[in-house]
This record gives sequence, structure tokens and C-alpha cells, in this order.
Amino acid sequence: MIKVGVVGGTGYTGVELLRLLAQHPQTELTSITSRGEAGTSVAEMFPSLRGHVGLKFVDPSEASLNKCDLVFFATPNGIAMQQTQALLDAGVRVIDLAADFRIKDVKVWEHWYGMTHASPALISEAVYGLPEVNRAMIRNARLVANPGCYPTATQLGFLPLMEAGCVETGHLIADAKSGVSGAGRKAETNILFSEASDNFKAYGVPGHRHLPEIRQGLSAAAGHSVGLTFVPHLTPMIRGIHATLYARITREEDFQSLFETRYADEPFVDVLPPKSHPETRSVRAANTCRIAVHRPQGGDTLVILSVIDNLVKGAAGQAVQNMNIMFDFDECLGLSQVPVLP
Repeated sequence: MIKVGVVGGTGYTGVELLRLLAQHPQTELTSITSRGEAGTSVAEMFPSLRGHVGLKFVDPSEASLNKCDLVFFATPNGIAMQQTQALLDAGVRVIDLAADFRIKDVKVWEHWYGMTHASPALISEAVYGLPEVNRAMIRNARLVANPGCYPTATQLGFLPLMEAGCVETGHLIADAKSGVSGAGRKAETNILFSEASDNFKAYGVPGHRHLPEIRQGLSAAAGHSVGLTFVPHLTPMIRGIHATLYARITREEDFQSLFETRYADEPFVDVLPPKSHPETRSVRAANTCRIAVHRPQGGDTLVILSVIDNLVKGAAGQAVQNMNIMFDFDECLGLSQVPVLP
């Protein structure tokens, strides 16, 4: 049993993390912080957790986070980088669900996130928390940078092709769609019900901050720099990401077999049979990525379909998966939820 703290438990990622941790047999939630909601019962804000989480939110200054074995940061970008060093110095391990430690090039990070990095020395130590790639490094990490939601779906879809070197890597295309919960639990006009419902639109076409993260991971898998066009879209649903990925074939392979073999031992990646079309509702509330491989009209372009729940495999579920690896628990512990349908 480990003692766990959560910094920033009032957002969608935070409440999803609390839902999963409350069901985990090897974790004891000891502290959940929020400046704005300090003193409020967690169950009062989130009635779904009534009977499962009996704590109140506490101000970060009053939380005994240094007594935890692990602290999750479910905070906006720029918070974890200010507090992580002190926790590491106290012997606490950290998983950051924001983007503070994902990108290895500090100048690239500062360009895309518009702020000066407060702990650049920690970036080289941080392990990128995509278990399907970095499982061995995650196991011994003090600090894990949990991947973003778009980067998770996109990298898992392209990964076998990058590793095999059988597609053109200079002109990869990722056409990805997300539900509105990806924007966070905040009041913004574009995600209001009357704005987002019955509507569909692209955004961030000139450049989205997840682009350098995806490109970094794919370049590492390919062994050289890759070219990627990434276009995100907002869809009128709450949860889910659907990534449609395109790559030009340069060497013939049994592509279905390539994916099945690569993910044969991965508990949270499901390669579907040929001609399948995965749906976002097939992974709702589950830590699963479902992938389908297509070659339209037998041509020279592969189309990979990759779906995840952005709040689970794209955030909180993957964070718990990383926690399990770090503390030598069964990797699937606390993550066996069957997807919710309808």
C-alpha cells in the first residue's frame, strides 16, 4: 500500500484520477489539493465519489505532500515544474499529467507553452510515460511525464510503422478529433453546450502544442527526424479521441501482422481484425487504445485508425498505469474497467 497525493483535483483529469485511485487496492489517498476549493468535501463537488473518497480539498500550503510515496500533478501547465524538485528531494516520486516535462528541448517547450521553464535541469531526468515504449525506464523513474491525449493516440497508431521503417516518414499526417472534455473543466465560450453541440471544427491548424511532443516520440522511434502534419478537431461529444493517420508505404509488409505482433503483449492496446472501424464509445471510461489497419483500394497509403478515451488512456488511466509500473504492482491493477456503453 502506498500513500498518494493529488495536486489539482478539481478538473476533469483530476476527478478521473480520483475515480481510478479510489478503486485501486494498493493506494491510500492522503491529500487532494485545491486553492479555490480548500475545505470543501470532494464528494460535495463530485457526488460520483460519495462513499469512495471521504477527504476534503486542502490548500497546497497545508498539504503534507512530502509524506506521500507518490504525488500526481493534475494541474495546468507550469505548476508541476515549480514544485517537483522539493518533492523529489523529500524522496517522493512524481507523475505530472501536464506538459511540464514532456519535451526534452527546453527552448522548444518554452516556444510552444509561452513561459520560461522553472526547472530545466529536471527535464533530462524525466521519463516520458508511454509504457508501450519506455516501460523499463518508467519502472525506476523518480519523475514521469505523462503523455498528452492526442500524442498517445497518434504515437500508438504510428509506432509500429516507425520502428519497422516501412513508410515514408517525411510526410506523415495525423487528422485527430477530440471531445470537449479535452479542453478542461473551465468556462470558455467555444466549449459551451450551445457552441460545441451540433458543430464540428478544426482548430490549431497553424500549430498545436502537442505537435512537438508527437514529433519527438515518432522521431525517437524512427531513429531520425520525421515530418508531421497534425490537425486537431473539436467534436460534439464529451469523451474520446479518434485519430486517423496516413502514411505512404515504402516497403511491403504484412501490416496487420506487424501491428498484431508489436502489441501482442500490451494489455491496453487492442489491434482489431482487418476491415474494422473502432469507435470512441468502445473505449469510453477504459484505459484502452483500439487500433485498426487499413490499405484503401490496395494503394500505396496506409490508414491507421486509433481511438482512446482522452481522460483515461489519454491522461489519468495512463498515469495509474505508470504508477503500477513504478511501484512494481500488476500493470493492470485498478484498470480493469469495462468500457461504458451506450
